[in-house]
Amino acid sequence: MHSPQVTAEPSSNDRGERAPLTFDVIIAGCGPTGAMLAAELRLHDVRVLVLEKDTEPASFVRIVGLHMRSLELMAMRGLLDRVVPHGRRRPAGGFFAAIPKPAPQGLDSAYAYLLGIPQPVIVHLLEEHAIALGAQVRRGCAVTGLEQDDGGVTVELADGERLRSRYLVGCDGARSTVRKLLGVAFPGEPSRTETLMGEMEAGVPQEEIAAKVAEIRETHQPFWLRPFGGGMYSVVVPAAGIGDRAEPPTLEDFKQQLRAIAGTDFGVHSPRWLSRFGDATRLAERYRSGRVLLAGDAAHIHPPIGGQGLNLGVQDAFNLGWKLAAQIRGWAPETLLDTYQAERHPVAEDVLDNTRAQTELLSAEPGPQAVRRLITELMDLDEVNRHLTEKITAIGIRYDFGEGPDLLGRRLPDIEVKQGHLYGLLHRGRGLLLDRTERLTAGGWSDRVDYLADPTAELDAPCVLLRPDGHVAWIGDDQQDLDGHLSRWFGEPAG
Repeated sequence: MHSPQVTAEPSSNDRGERAPLTFDVIIAGCGPTGAMLAAELRLHDVRVLVLEKDTEPASFVRIVGLHMRSLELMAMRGLLDRVVPHGRRRPAGGFFAAIPKPAPQGLDSAYAYLLGIPQPVIVHLLEEHAIALGAQVRRGCAVTGLEQDDGGVTVELADGERLRSRYLVGCDGARSTVRKLLGVAFPGEPSRTETLMGEMEAGVPQEEIAAKVAEIRETHQPFWLRPFGGGMYSVVVPAAGIGDRAEPPTLEDFKQQLRAIAGTDFGVHSPRWLSRFGDATRLAERYRSGRVLLAGDAAHIHPPIGGQGLNLGVQDAFNLGWKLAAQIRGWAPETLLDTYQAERHPVAEDVLDNTRAQTELLSAEPGPQAVRRLITELMDLDEVNRHLTEKITAIGIRYDFGEGPDLLGRRLPDIEVKQGHLYGLLHRGRGLLLDRTERLTAGGWSDRVDYLADPTAELDAPCVLLRPDGHVAWIGDDQQDLDGHLSRWFGEPAG
């Protein structure tokens, strides 16, 4: 159901007086990160406007992968049943540097698979979800300027229109205009190697392709033709010697590289999409400057190896949404919004490091190939394979909430509770007190935190306090201790 449209007022009138704040948050960019953030904010009745510079959604169809943690987040908001029918499941293994190892046994998630889904489809579904919750999306609106003061942010568009909101979030990609306008440094390494990636059909039998690829991959990394159904193949080949990187690649470019490396182009034809990427790796020095924040590719870029990029951005949005909403609704503890950078910046650092490592393992040089063989051997150990799989899929993340049991700071899996499954209780984006003792209470925080007394819950703890993003903020059985942690994460009690 669409909410009534709000007409944005200009930021000042003819006398130079500032107009009222029409929006609470303006989001630049309507990719997966921006759309997810808009939806999360709308769960808390925050007035949201999303500005997208492109007039139409991307027309090319690129398959992206939703890893376990992102699938869990979709389940937490009741989106998974809407998303899964549009994708194709594959096992949760072979992610790290494309080393072909099976998924570890008994991964601690109810969603232990990868969902391959066309990127325009997941963007559309998330945008549709945000709009249904009441967010506004305006296309063909490029942000060209911003000014912030104690009361809000004035955003200038390419056509001269000026809008005003309390906060601005740049979800506008690797070349983020918002980040550049803020003057936030984006240190890291420029691209050293270029790779062609695309999806297309092939004209020879799959068995023949598989045998040739296996032979070539002993000496050439990255290189693969990976089938994913319907006669389509994901094709990755080095781009060395292929034209100007500013120009989009052609099918002939792929054929040329395939012939140079494999001695055949496998009869590839009918491409669905073609792209070129480098291994540039950069991380914004800070995620917040006053009333302006960054998320997704605007905050971090890295090679696509391991398929973590889209997932990292969506998870940024999930971390930021409830905190920014709390700030706007007036109940956020003083430092809550600062925990966005404190928690997500180290996560991005780790992703950048693991993609650097994976990129090295794709080199055909003798040294990296020797390390690759060693890692391949080590991944036969379950502990190593599990550690790398949990790292890539983000289910191993533990935020630093201070000393405590290992579960503290980690996400709680979708355990069974008396009302079904845990994630079904998190659709509204509120906190949750799960009490196996049946003695505690959310008290004056019940307008922000739901309560479930369930002695049968599959939980190895007497009671846990969950944040809206599903991470465990407290473990114990003492009401006074609980109240202190409720204040830490959810502000002062009502009344």
